[in-house]
Amino acid sequence: ASDRPGVLAMAGSSRADPAEPMAARQEHATAAEDRVPWHQLIAFGLGGLVPIALFNVVLQLVPLLGNISLGISAVWLGAILVLPRLWEALSDPVVGHLSDNARTRWGRRRPFILIGGIAVALSFVAIWWVPGESFLRRYVTSDAGVMGLQLSFILGTLLVFFTACAVFEIPHGALGLEMSTDRHERTRLFSAKSFLGNLFAMGTPWLIFLASLEVFSGPGGNLVEGMRHVSMIIAAILAPMAVWWFLSLQEPGFAGAREQRKPSFLSEMRAVITNRTFLVLTAIIFTLAMGFNLVGGFGSYITIFYLYDGDVRAAGTLLGITGTVWAVTALGAVLPLSWLDRRLGKSRTLLVAILLMCTAQLAKIVCYHPGSLGTIELPAGLAPYFGGPALTIQGPYLILIPTMLLSAGMLMFFTLGSAMVGDVCDEDELSTGTRSEGAYYSVFWWFIKMGTAFASLMMGALLVGTSFDERQNVLVDALGGSIAIVEAQAEAWAAARSMPVDRDVALDPQAETIVDSVHKLRAHLEDRLATHPAQAEHAQALLAHLGAVETLAADVRRAVDAGDLAQLRQVADELSQHSKFLRRQSPETLFRLRLAEIGLPLALSVVSILLVLRYPLTTQRCDEIKELLRQRRSLPP
Repeated sequence: ASDRPGVLAMAGSSRADPAEPMAARQEHATAAEDRVPWHQLIAFGLGGLVPIALFNVVLQLVPLLGNISLGISAVWLGAILVLPRLWEALSDPVVGHLSDNARTRWGRRRPFILIGGIAVALSFVAIWWVPGESFLRRYVTSDAGVMGLQLSFILGTLLVFFTACAVFEIPHGALGLEMSTDRHERTRLFSAKSFLGNLFAMGTPWLIFLASLEVFSGPGGNLVEGMRHVSMIIAAILAPMAVWWFLSLQEPGFAGAREQRKPSFLSEMRAVITNRTFLVLTAIIFTLAMGFNLVGGFGSYITIFYLYDGDVRAAGTLLGITGTVWAVTALGAVLPLSWLDRRLGKSRTLLVAILLMCTAQLAKIVCYHPGSLGTIELPAGLAPYFGGPALTIQGPYLILIPTMLLSAGMLMFFTLGSAMVGDVCDEDELSTGTRSEGAYYSVFWWFIKMGTAFASLMMGALLVGTSFDERQNVLVDALGGSIAIVEAQAEAWAAARSMPVDRDVALDPQAETIVDSVHKLRAHLEDRLATHPAQAEHAQALLAHLGAVETLAADVRRAVDAGDLAQLRQVADELSQHSKFLRRQSPETLFRLRLAEIGLPLALSVVSILLVLRYPLTTQRCDEIKELLRQRRSLPP
């Protein structure tokens, strides 16, 4: 900045040179006093549950479940996700400033971690208790009114949730920057946070599976109803952890910061946003994050509607396995990250991470493969273990290949990005004599979060551009709920008949409900046929299956009246098969989803690579800054 020439002078003389000889990077040895004990490393790392795991759940599942389970427009869901991020434009820097200047008996950071952690747990539960359409119809009669009330509720709870996350995450991240003055220990700290956060984040796709189970959603319930109960379990784990973090984490930097001057909020923010080194680092992370967040939710849509034709239960299993593979890969990526950081330096390691992610995107071209890849004949000795003489290779599981590449690349990339903020703080301290980890960390993540927010808005617009039909899915959900009740009643009837003593089972065949759902779905598809003539063949195929469903609904009533259990079971099975077909989206929509999900991140990754090549702080310069700071701190006051 013009009023801080020291920062510019250092940054201008130390631009990263991609051809910097390896010999110039001497082997680094961490001093004993800079080592972070294992118990502190684990305690800090588990804090990744909030900014990585829960953020991932909210940003992925709120638009997905709101769209496919509540029928809310993807554009409006994307729009309301922007507003909490705009709110963070104020809350994040304010929390960072308050944390930098707090002087409590418990330190600068830990009180915020306690209050924020408990608030995150409570607000996370509240998000999923959005009122359903049947409840809201008591107060409003129009579809627009119902959607407006649901959006208002979601927005209000998201504002509280995002504020609570800021109160927790900004001081927690700033604490990680000051727990050690060694650049490799910072990488180690944020590697632990990334790994453990992603370990919990692997549960995001499994949450879809859990929310679909009847034990959580109830008979005929949808995914949002299931998430209400799943979220309570998560909150019951998180709240006690917040107390543990408050009691166990230490603040080694508080002693030096106790007597540090307290700058005004505006002067501190001005210093941060005019630091050229910081701006280049932020642009590197922001650009790539924007690319992947633009299509962040498309992967779930592709898995559910392309790989599994709308079968949420089957897709949920693969999504859960994908999350598990993601976490296991992240565990393996922590070890080469530390080695690469010491061997190549942070800038070159960032390039390695970006190239891994680009390779993953290209691999998706062939790894998005529905159906079977074929069968493998098994030796006679193995056949009993696999249920037959041949093993079928499932095409959807190819997605695990790019998943592993993306997991490794993202863990390296975002871990290094957070740790590199500490290098910027060192440079800033050398120039100004003060440390402002909270301010720098908050502004850094504010930029990333703003990118995520606007990406969410654009994702909604992109989803509309793919012609995805969320209303179709909601109406089929209602139809599927009635069909599921028919299947359950058939099983209850069979169980009653098998009892030694006859007993009556009251049956509501749901025939009228099924017919009513068919009429609503037919009206929607006929309207869709008029507004999307390019998808006429797809809409006509769906309408043909609807006609079969209407006929079968009458068969349900006849089977119950005749007391024909076998016929009722057969009709229920046929209804279920038709319901599965009705979930299918058009081939044009599915192609557009894949094109956007693969192409947009690739394009912005190229921009991020160009920015990495211009990052000013080399490994050698970071070591010089650390030595200068050590000499300054050793001088008598």
